[in-house]
Amino acid sequence: MQAFYSAKHKTMIPTAFAYKRAHSVEEALSLLAAHGEEAKILAGGHSLIPALKLRLNQPEMLIDIARIPALRYIRQAGDHIAIGAATTHDDIAQSDLLQKQQPIYPQAAKLIGDIQVRNRGTLGGSIAHADPSADWPAVLLATDAQVVIQSAQGERVVGAADFFTGFYSTALEAGELVTEIQVPLLPPGTKASYQKFMQPASRFAIVGCAAVVTQSGGTCSRVRVAFTGLSDAAFRDQAVESALTGKAAGADEVAAAAQTAGQDVMVLADHFASEDYRLHLARVIAKRALTEATH
Repeated sequence: MQAFYSAKHKTMIPTAFAYKRAHSVEEALSLLAAHGEEAKILAGGHSLIPALKLRLNQPEMLIDIARIPALRYIRQAGDHIAIGAATTHDDIAQSDLLQKQQPIYPQAAKLIGDIQVRNRGTLGGSIAHADPSADWPAVLLATDAQVVIQSAQGERVVGAADFFTGFYSTALEAGELVTEIQVPLLPPGTKASYQKFMQPASRFAIVGCAAVVTQSGGTCSRVRVAFTGLSDAAFRDQAVESALTGKAAGADEVAAAAQTAGQDVMVLADHFASEDYRLHLARVIAKRALTEATH
């Protein structure tokens, strides 16, 4: 394929690449090992295809894993829920198991994109891309999820806190593939909420906040708060967590904790929101998430 720019339609056409649909995880890993850094994984394609059109990515090989049945599932496995990497956002939104055991996941999934995006986009693809405004990184961080990574050499499990390493950066190395996300069951007395202020067109988060709070004896005994869209990567906000841990879950305590949001990070500024406005949004959204997670 000859790549070109169409002035009439203002569309950038990707550079030439080979395409291979993998029918198993083993085949996908074999292709990754054979092509190394010249290969890219294609799942839902909602992150990769625009990058190809803009030539931000110019792979020689696309490896399509979207139709590998072994990567699309939601099931309970002991003390956690296992979600296959090729599970779509809509699968998560409609999951009775997650609604019962980890309702923050269906809540977040329903806020992603539109119905077409939710039907094609995948959890594994989203976290591997690690867009700083994507919803899932904050949810994984707040729920202490773990990411299962596989390569031709074997398997390793990485906590969400170590998986997201920076701006569009993860712990994934060449030849590795996300195969599963493991989400711990909620402890007794725990509620969770994901709230965001979204871009009206893409529905990405200008700021999103995931809050998971365990209450015991009238106080917040365990607090997890994570943001997306606020800085150059999703992160857990330990200032907010510390401000509410050990305190009652009253309106005043929640409001005071929310006001500490973002104080320890470099806040993004762009054409959607200035630094001051984004920080203001973070505190408003944090208050909403914490209020729902404590009542």
